[in-house]
Amino acid sequence: MSTTLYGWGPMFDCPSPSPFVMKADVQLQMLGVEYDYGFADLASVPKAKAPYVRDGDTLIEDSNFIRQKYETRDGPNFSTGLTRDQMVTSWALERMVEGDLRSIMVMERWMKDDNFNKGPRMFFAGVPEAHREVVITSARDAIKTGAASSGLDKHSEEERMMLASMDLAAVSMQLGDKPFLFGDEPTVADASVGAHIIACATEFFDSPLPGVVRKFSNLVPYSERMAERFLNHGKWPTPPMG
Repeated sequence: MSTTLYGWGPMFDCPSPSPFVMKADVQLQMLGVEYDYGFADLASVPKAKAPYVRDGDTLIEDSNFIRQKYETRDGPNFSTGLTRDQMVTSWALERMVEGDLRSIMVMERWMKDDNFNKGPRMFFAGVPEAHREVVITSARDAIKTGAASSGLDKHSEEERMMLASMDLAAVSMQLGDKPFLFGDEPTVADASVGAHIIACATEFFDSPLPGVVRKFSNLVPYSERMAERFLNHGKWPTPPMG
């Protein structure tokens, strides 16, 4: 049975435009899963998001459920080598970067017209022209609704960058002078944290967020180590552009 990870390859000067696709890619490699890469078709899956994996006739959606599928008690396990306290810290770091930090990054890309037009707009190239702007408006409205429900839209840009800086400071302190978050070898938290640092640090967009990342001298070298080890593999197919 073949296994295929679906998502997107290099865009926006990142190994993938989605930190969750990068996260799933890294986790599957850590677990020793053999798999191919496919370009995501969001209309073909119930949750309409990537990453997702097709393993024979089985569909697994969401990076956390992909992890659960392949992390087995008798095989590779992400808890191996971590103390109970480290396991707690590991999960907390994952949830932290996947919360406000990720949402702030998305707002920078989707809510600023110039950034949207040079970046996320390309995701809609395959939508028939007659319907494209309606679909784009709906997608951007969904991002606005998410920002409103979390309260992030109530903050100024300066305040959002302060929140991002607090999250990044916590990552930086945990990392310290170690190569990876918990020592000389990457562990499960590095998959998500490294991917989100990569996504936040790209200078493809006009945003203060990369500058916030660079305030912490250990974060960009860390993200580069993660990309070099797991993500700069050139295995993604060329996306079918409309």
